[in-house]
Amino acid sequence: MKLVRYGAKGKEKPGLIDRDGKLRDLSKVIEDITPDQLSKSALAKLAKLDTSKLPLVKGKPRFGVPFTGVGKFLAIGLNYSDHAAEAGMPIPKEPIMFFKADTSLSGPNDKVMLPQGSKKSDWEVELGIVIGKKARYVTKKDALSHVAGYCVVNDVSEREYQLERGGTWDKGKGCDTFGPVGPWLVTTDEIKDPQKLDMWLDVNGKRFQTGNTKTMIFDAATIISYVSEFMTLMPGDIITTGTPPGVGMGIKPKPRFLKAGDVMTLGIQGLGEQRQEVVAFKK
Repeated sequence: MKLVRYGAKGKEKPGLIDRDGKLRDLSKVIEDITPDQLSKSALAKLAKLDTSKLPLVKGKPRFGVPFTGVGKFLAIGLNYSDHAAEAGMPIPKEPIMFFKADTSLSGPNDKVMLPQGSKKSDWEVELGIVIGKKARYVTKKDALSHVAGYCVVNDVSEREYQLERGGTWDKGKGCDTFGPVGPWLVTTDEIKDPQKLDMWLDVNGKRFQTGNTKTMIFDAATIISYVSEFMTLMPGDIITTGTPPGVGMGIKPKPRFLKAGDVMTLGIQGLGEQRQEVVAFKK
């Protein structure tokens, strides 16, 4: 299934994308897509619905984050060897973990607002893992059984804040609007192998990132198992898993950073596409 939440900010309704690519309303079936709806049993009930009987949604409404009640918004850094090389950093021996603030969450096509005084804001197309079952000290073999589905994440990053402001990457990762998620939460029955997904990102129509999740240093199962050693993962947690090469910071001889008016478009095979216009800071 492809689960969505659509409508104005703060007034989103639950929905799904049917086999014909049409948006169907779920609000008469469930109140919302919450962490409780991400369990295997709850998803199985939704999978049994006759989607042809669900109301069609007219027009092209805004998509929000595809589920509400996100708990932790975790991220893995330098998880592609060629991206580590372009960043001038060593390949990590263990996954590098950091957090993105929950206030960075935004819809897949919402505007991305540059922080006040930002000079080095950057893009990163990433595979997002959505947890559907409590995970604590899980094995790599069992890890993917704790996944509800996958989604596209743009891990927007302010590199000066991240790398030049006294430590902790979180400073440059958690700015408002820096966590577009969606358009869909695609359940695991549609994504048999999360390590075989093409991914791409353009800025103003120019291709900057082209990659595939097969080149991750630490695969999805390893990441879930590893993170669960340090904290309990709960339904509704998101782990975004790193980006392939082609970020603005790595462009030679001169880095290329985001400015107001830029448009980012990005996507991952089977998980949909995003589009964000970059705007200047506004209180």
